[in-house]
Amino acid sequence: MKIETLSIVVPAYNEERTIHLILDKVRAVHLLAGIGKEIIIVNDCSKDDTLSVLNKYAAQHPEEKIIVISHEINKGKGAAIHTGIKQATGELVIIQDADLEYDPREYNLLLKPILDGFADVVFGSRFLGGNPHRILFYWHSIGNNFLTNLSNMFTNLNLTDMETCYKMFSRELIQSIELKENRFGFEPEVTAKIARIKGIRIYEVGISYYGRTYEEGKKINWKDGFRAIFCILKYNIFSR
Repeated sequence: MKIETLSIVVPAYNEERTIHLILDKVRAVHLLAGIGKEIIIVNDCSKDDTLSVLNKYAAQHPEEKIIVISHEINKGKGAAIHTGIKQATGELVIIQDADLEYDPREYNLLLKPILDGFADVVFGSRFLGGNPHRILFYWHSIGNNFLTNLSNMFTNLNLTDMETCYKMFSRELIQSIELKENRFGFEPEVTAKIARIKGIRIYEVGISYYGRTYEEGKKINWKDGFRAIFCILKYNIFSR
C-alpha cells in the first residue's frame, strides 16, 4: 500500500488555551517518506472559545490541510473521534489529544513498523522504552495497568498500554469497524474489535508522556475507569 497522507484526528473540548500549541507541534512534524498530513479537529461543543480559535488558526495556515468540524451538542471524546475518523481520507489515521500530553514528533515511531511492512495497527505505549514520562498519580498507573491486563485477558494480546491515545490504523481498517462508545470507552472498544480481526498485525512502540494534573485540565476520572471495565466486558464477551 502506497502511503501519501496521515490523517490526524484531534478531538477537542474546552482547549482554547493550548489547542494552538499542539497544532503548531503537529504542523512542525516532518513525517517519514515524505508523507503528508491531514489535520481533522473535531470541536465537541466546547463552552469556551475553542471553535473560534480553531477557525482563526485554520485561516492563518491555508497551506495546511486543516479541517475543523464542530458538534452542535456535546457528545463526548469517543463521538468526536468517530466523527474525525469518518472524515479521514489519508491512508493512515492516528488519534491526537488536543492537550500537550503526547508529542507529535513521535508519529514516526508509530509509522516505522507500518512502512517497513510489519504492522497494520501500532499502539504507542507510555510504559515501554526510555522516553520521558511525567511522574503523577500512583492510582492512575495502577488503574491503567489493571485495565490493560483485564483487556489482555480477553483479547489475548500482550499490550502494555491499552488506554494510550496514540493508536495508528490503516484508514480502511478503522473505517470498517462500527464504533459505538461516545466517551472514554473508545479505547477498550476499539482494542477488542481490532483484536478479533483475523490475521491482524498489531505492534507497540515506546512513546513519551507529558501528563497533566486536574488543575492543568485533565478530564478523565474514576467514573471513566468503571466505564472502561464495563466496555472491556461488553465488547469482549457480550458483543462478539
